[in-house]
Amino acid sequence: MRRYAAFALTAALILGTAVQGRAAGIDTMMPKGPGYSVENGSGGTASVPAEDAAQIARDEAEGVIRREAHSADKVTLSFIGDLGFGEGYTIMNYYHSTGDRLEQCILPDVLARMDAADIMMVNNEYTYSNRGKPLSGKTYTFRTKPETAVDLLKMSADIVSVANNHIYDYGETALIDTLDTLDQYGIPYVGAGRNLDEAKKIVYFRVNGIKIAYVSATQVERSYVFTKEATADSAGVLRTYDPSKFLEVIREADANSDFVVVYVHWGTEGTNQFEADQQSLGHQYIDAGADLVMGDHPHRLQGIEYYKGVPILYSLGNFWFNSSTLDTGIAEVDITKDGIAEFRFVPCLQKGCRTSLVTDAGEKQRVLQFMQRISVGVAIDENGVVRPAQ
Repeated sequence: MRRYAAFALTAALILGTAVQGRAAGIDTMMPKGPGYSVENGSGGTASVPAEDAAQIARDEAEGVIRREAHSADKVTLSFIGDLGFGEGYTIMNYYHSTGDRLEQCILPDVLARMDAADIMMVNNEYTYSNRGKPLSGKTYTFRTKPETAVDLLKMSADIVSVANNHIYDYGETALIDTLDTLDQYGIPYVGAGRNLDEAKKIVYFRVNGIKIAYVSATQVERSYVFTKEATADSAGVLRTYDPSKFLEVIREADANSDFVVVYVHWGTEGTNQFEADQQSLGHQYIDAGADLVMGDHPHRLQGIEYYKGVPILYSLGNFWFNSSTLDTGIAEVDITKDGIAEFRFVPCLQKGCRTSLVTDAGEKQRVLQFMQRISVGVAIDENGVVRPAQ
C-alpha cells in the first residue's frame, strides 16, 4: 500500500514492539520563511508561496496534519466499520493460519480501494497490549499484540476511533498501552484518552486547503457499563449517552475547521434498523455543527438519512470482525471547499474470515437496494451514489 510502503522504506519499523516513526505522506515541517524551497521527492526542489508557508507555520503550531490529495479538485474521505483483531477468536486464528498476511484477510482489491482515500478512518475495537486482565463478567474481550498495529498502516488508516465498548476490555493499563502503541505507529486517534481532555481531543487535517476536523464518542454501553468514561485524571472513553460533553467538542471543531466529521459508536447490536435515540443524537450533532455523521457498533449495516442536508450513515457494520457472512462496505465522501460533492457506498462482503469487494453486478445491486430499503429519504443509484430523495 502507498502509505505503508512509504513507512516501510523510511522508518525502522519495529524495535521490540515500538515503531520509531511513520512516513506516510504527512508534511508538517516548519517553514524556513516566505517563498522557501523544499525537496519535491524527486531529488529537486519546489518553491513554496509565501502565503502557503505562513499556513504551514500555523498548522505546525496548531498540530494540524497536512496531507497531499490524490486530486486537486476534491478530497476523498473514506470510512469502514468494526475491525476485530482479538486474539483467541476464529478470525485471528485464520489470520495466523495465513502467516499473518493481512492481504489474505482483507483482500487486495479492498486494500487498494482504501488506499485511494485521502483520509481513511477505521474503528479500532480492541486493545493493543500484552498487559491487563479481561474485565470480570464481560462475555467478549478483545486484545492483540502491539506489533499487530502495523496492519493499520497496511490498511492505509490515517485515523482511528477508539471510542467503543471494547477499548477498555483489559482495563486502564491496556487502554493506555493501546494509545501508546498508536502514538508509536504515528496513527492519530479520537474518542478515548489518558484523561478527559485527551478523550475530547479533536484531530485536524488540512488537504487541498480544506481544514477537516475529526471527533468521536461512544453511546454504549447503555445499561451495565464495563467501559470507563475518562475523567480529569483517569483514562477512558468519551461518552455521548448524555451528549452534552460531545456537543461541546463538535461546536469547538466547527468553530475551528471547514468540515466536521463525527464518528460515533451507538445503537443496538444485530439489527439493521436504526433507532430513535440514534436519530435524536445524530440530529443534535448536526445542529452543533457536524457536516458528516458515520456510525458503527450494531455489527450490521444500517440505513442512511439526511438531516438539514447533512448525511448520517447509522452503521457501517462489521468490516473484518468475525467469521459470519455479512454485507458490509466502504463509505466514500468527496468534499470540496463548498462541502460534500459526492457520497458513495461501496459494497463489500465479510465471509469466511475474509473481506472482499462485491464485484458481481447482481450482488452489488442487491446490497445497494437493501441499503435503499433501510434508509430514509435518500436515493442510491446503481453506482452506489447516495443523494437526498427528490
